[in-house]
Amino acid sequence: MDRISVYIDGANFYHSMKTLNEKYSDFYFDFKKFIKKITKGKKLVEVYYFNAPLKQQFNSDSYTKQQLQFNRLKKAGYNVILCKRKKITDKYGNDSHKIKEDDIRLSLQMQKDAYDNKYDVAYLFSGDGDFAPFPEYLNLKAKKVKVFYFDATGSLSLLQSCKHNCEMITKKIVNQNYNRDAYFEWERIKAERKARKK
Repeated sequence: MDRISVYIDGANFYHSMKTLNEKYSDFYFDFKKFIKKITKGKKLVEVYYFNAPLKQQFNSDSYTKQQLQFNRLKKAGYNVILCKRKKITDKYGNDSHKIKEDDIRLSLQMQKDAYDNKYDVAYLFSGDGDFAPFPEYLNLKAKKVKVFYFDATGSLSLLQSCKHNCEMITKKIVNQNYNRDAYFEWERIKAERKARKK
């Protein structure tokens, strides 16, 4: 029985879902249900989720949703690894905040777990081409990588490096893994906030 560890690039997953539908949000994606399905008949060892916390002062709703999601993932027994956001000012004076360290933290964790022989196959939730060298390295450790990606953001170099051992996350899959509990939770919170403002 293959031992599986899952590594989720949270920022990549969020932006990739937007390519299917601008209204889609990973807040409503049931990671637990999906991971249970794709690891059926295998031994799930660990799940890691990498992302950076949003700034509450910029968007209170997005911040609250993200915190709820972090708590939901932790409750499922997943490892939530928080990275940093760096303020970047463009030449026109516009500020944005870019996530930092997520790729390197994910890569190091996957490498460390391979070195410690914690899995046989790493399930990588990302289409980022920066991860392309890893399947080749892990193959030297007799480990495999399976990539779960979205069509619009899947790097050809990454898919080729894992010998196309991959699965595309489609709109159908996203809809099948819609988290109704998350929807009702958010609707309750909105109602409570509205009531407090009266």
